[in-house]
Amino acid sequence: MSLTSDLPDLLINAAEQPRALLLLAHGAGAPMDSDFMSLMAAAVAEQGICVARFEFPYMQRRRNEARKFPPDRAPKLLAHFQQVVDQAASMGLPIWIGGKSMGGRMASMLAAEPSLARGLVKGVIALGYPFHPPGKPDNVRTEHLQSLRLPMLICQGTRDPFGKPDEVCGYGLPGNIQVRWLEGGDHDFKPLKRSGRTQEELIAEAAKQVSGLI
Repeated sequence: MSLTSDLPDLLINAAEQPRALLLLAHGAGAPMDSDFMSLMAAAVAEQGICVARFEFPYMQRRRNEARKFPPDRAPKLLAHFQQVVDQAASMGLPIWIGGKSMGGRMASMLAAEPSLARGLVKGVIALGYPFHPPGKPDNVRTEHLQSLRLPMLICQGTRDPFGKPDEVCGYGLPGNIQVRWLEGGDHDFKPLKRSGRTQEELIAEAAKQVSGLI
């Protein structure tokens, strides 16, 4: 893992003989170097996919000022994501975009907009997609997915309060969007202790699903 001076906004997990680059955005509340993001990036890199993490401006401001700020509105987030995609094109690898929770949603919104990332981006990876806010199942965030033409993979814990199997199966997602369920996982892919499984195991399972698509 390293910070590269040529791409100062990207935290890189290199892969041996990488076949693709995954730009991975963080969720609303945790930075690019959170435990989840670090474990996920390392697991995907082990599958032969270079991973580049980045932060949205509000999260950079949190880091710089040691204060909490809410996420920016979607247009600002998407503009920054597009800038990162344009920057990463110089790395010379096929580009996939994705992220944790809000980051995955922003990736899918970017890929669904023809005037934005479609020319460079090959597909989308969402890790714990926020189908709806917890406790608000009627506030569904899937309308833009009907416009998405690129392949998309959603890895989702079966205990995720942002979207559980019985809810997601009724959303009528397009055929180019695959949902892979991680048994017992929550929004951070953490299973119950009594399951006998670990977060690391579910993250490794998700990384294999990512590798199967990219």
